[in-house]
Amino acid sequence: MASEPAIRSKAAGAGVADAPLDELQVADDAHWTRGAPYDLFKRLRSECPVHWSGGIEQYPEEEGFWSVTRADDVHTVSRDWRTYSSASGITALTHSVLPLELQQAMFIGMDPPKHDRLKALFQRGFTPKRIAAHEGAIRAITVDVLARLGDRASCDLVSDVAQPVVSRVIHSFMGIPPEDDADWARLMNSVLAVNDPDLNPGGQRAIMERDVPEIFARCGRLIAERRERPTDDLTSILVHAEIDGERLEEHEIVMGFFLLVAAGNDSTKATYCSGMRALLEDPRQKRMLLDDPSLIPDAVEEALRMYPAFAHFRRTATGDTELGGQAIRKGDKVVMWYVSSNRDEGRYDDADTFDLTRRAEHQAFGAGGRHFCLGTALARLELRVLIEETLKRYPEIEIEGEPLYAETQFVNQLKTLPVRLRPA
Repeated sequence: MASEPAIRSKAAGAGVADAPLDELQVADDAHWTRGAPYDLFKRLRSECPVHWSGGIEQYPEEEGFWSVTRADDVHTVSRDWRTYSSASGITALTHSVLPLELQQAMFIGMDPPKHDRLKALFQRGFTPKRIAAHEGAIRAITVDVLARLGDRASCDLVSDVAQPVVSRVIHSFMGIPPEDDADWARLMNSVLAVNDPDLNPGGQRAIMERDVPEIFARCGRLIAERRERPTDDLTSILVHAEIDGERLEEHEIVMGFFLLVAAGNDSTKATYCSGMRALLEDPRQKRMLLDDPSLIPDAVEEALRMYPAFAHFRRTATGDTELGGQAIRKGDKVVMWYVSSNRDEGRYDDADTFDLTRRAEHQAFGAGGRHFCLGTALARLELRVLIEETLKRYPEIEIEGEPLYAETQFVNQLKTLPVRLRPA
């Protein structure tokens, strides 16, 4: 199989190869201008799999964090919530984007037992059987979006296909009307890709001054409607939920809503576009899928392995411990880099090669434990349908122009993927 194109960060050359380990700053923006810095993570897995980065240039208030780069260590952190807490700090690299109170209002920012009780409210709606029942609706959404392209010879697979499909799917679960899809997508892109000048032109300050107030206002209107007229959507579940006999507070409802909408907007979009890029850059594998569409679920799993939608999640150590030969202190931030663990040479042969016949397990949905992704069945179904319908309608699709990555250490996604839909 053809290997992945050599798209690397600006610092993925001699700087990464030669710099002393204690000078490597994993989160520096310079490493992330063209996607995840795979060369940097490859070096860390080999030489220092649990690595300390002291401070973050763009977030001067941060003291630093541990980078966990191998699959086994990520698995350890994921499953031990008593030692590595989601509630003791922020689950993303920095707490500078959203205040601690808002982060902790989402169940990914909680520990058991509250995490388990809140997550359980939604699990019944995300079982594989229930999600499978939505396949017809998801396929109809996908076919409709592709049909809107009409006779166009070219498009951007991110903005013209992936974004409108995934937005409509998750928004239909939440009860958001179609006319609001673009506004919610804009808000999610801005908050999750805060460092990217195209997706968030206003920068970090604009998140709290512009985006968060708009999220609360828009969500507040939906909450008021569901209080008066309950429906069967997930927003109603949040509005009328009780935890330990008490209703959720308004900000907890808003942040629960935000979590589901954000995950639904960004996860499938990211993996679909990166997976399609890999297929289009290896015509032999694309031909395999065209000849035998039953292989598409295998392509989905390989896309999830190589291109997890979120580059990392973070925990906070609740006490002194040891991980990968390093002494972790109480209060230390511990970052699980899925973009590294999913390419761990100790687990995968030829880890940087996209191989749809691999059939390997991965950590794209987390590495087990309480925080394993709620939407795995939905994401897999959307990815399968998107790839099926795209290749069915455009079997000659090919890349046309240079794809661009979102410049961010959190969401692992392309922001543009220009393609030619038909032969010239």
